[in-house]
Amino acid sequence: MLALAFPGSLLESIWQLKPEARVQFLEIGRGASIAVMAVVGVACGSAAIGLGRDAEWGRRLAIGILSANLVGDSVNALLRHDPKTLIGLPIGGLMIWYLVKKKVSAEK
Repeated sequence: MLALAFPGSLLESIWQLKPEARVQFLEIGRGASIAVMAVVGVACGSAAIGLGRDAEWGRRLAIGILSANLVGDSVNALLRHDPKTLIGLPIGGLMIWYLVKKKVSAEK
């Protein structure tokens, strides 16, 4: 979000990780991109706080975020023919499995 808000700053090097992401963000507009990244950041931060507090809402929020990410990775792999996004599927799946398993073992 900060790299989008302050182009040309020290954060500019972050785009070397995925150069096409910058172009894609700029296509939807700078303001909209910053807003989307702010929402994602708040959601992830909230999930982290909830998980840290061992709160049920944090676990559910984390599962929801990870599920949305799995859907996004799958869509990117299928529609954009980007097989690199498939690496997120087993990682996200294992994280969801862990969070679901944690709930089941807590109920016993």
